[in-house]
Amino acid sequence: MNEQIPTATVRVFIALAPPDDAKEELAAALRPAYAAYPLMRWNRIEDWHVTLAFLGEVPVATVPLLRPPLAALAASGRPVRLDLRGGGHFGERVLWSGIGGDLEGLHLLASEVRAVVKECGIPFEDRPLRPHLTLARARRNDAASAVDAAAGLAGFTGRRWSAERLHLVGSNIGRGPGPIHYRDIQAWPLGAGSGGDG
Repeated sequence: MNEQIPTATVRVFIALAPPDDAKEELAAALRPAYAAYPLMRWNRIEDWHVTLAFLGEVPVATVPLLRPPLAALAASGRPVRLDLRGGGHFGERVLWSGIGGDLEGLHLLASEVRAVVKECGIPFEDRPLRPHLTLARARRNDAASAVDAAAGLAGFTGRRWSAERLHLVGSNIGRGPGPIHYRDIQAWPLGAGSGGDG
């Protein structure tokens, strides 16, 4: 009986990341929620991102296929001007901040990113883009925290910022109760091929 060796996989997505000062501005607005809902699983501020395409678990060997076309896409693109605003929740458990600014440019970039993934032959669930930044997850028996925390963010509007890099990100999807941590596999400046400084 032939025993198959499991294929090494990595959980991957392609995203934009707000700059540190924009994240710190939102974190300051979240201080009351951090204090009020300490049992929520809060994402680390350094892991905050705006997902353009979520690929899920893919074989490690497919990741190099993405690098050249994503680098070319980033080089021919341009920075997207965005801001963080308001808050909401998916179901009663996932707390997020909304995205404002150049949403047309954001949707266009997401479409181009997804076209690259498809051209690489990597299957993924091509769901409609709902621009957001995931902040926390409530525990299963906690129906109110995410809803109440979202209400506390309703009036928040952060400063406008420029998303200047396209990130290919891997996550160490944990099997335990701790938070998920992310790491850049690679990132490319947007517009570097059209007069950017690299």
